[in-house]
Amino acid sequence: MSSYYIFIVGFLFSIMIYKRYFPVLGIPCKTNHQDNTSVMIVDLRDYNIGTRDNQSDMRIPYAYLKRFIQEIPKQQLHVIANDRLELHLGVRYLKSKGYQVGSYQISNCPCRRNKE
Repeated sequence: MSSYYIFIVGFLFSIMIYKRYFPVLGIPCKTNHQDNTSVMIVDLRDYNIGTRDNQSDMRIPYAYLKRFIQEIPKQQLHVIANDRLELHLGVRYLKSKGYQVGSYQISNCPCRRNKE
């Protein structure tokens, strides 16, 4: 009986690890988006993180994403995040709600050439 509990706890733990740390496949990293008319830029970084560039169309931190999800229009998105954990959680949530995430950018991490 205790082996079932160990199996269930291990299974739930592996799901949590997968959602947080495994990258979402099929989404390229792009530092700047050329065609800003058809792409909505969503910034998932916190409000208190200062940014010198005002390139985002919407600034909704990941903590407030569930509350303000209805304000994001249904079009292709470019997601800007502060770190990989925030990116993985935010992109998975947006994709589960039916949004199409076309590309992403991490604020302090440059994209590698082969991913573009």
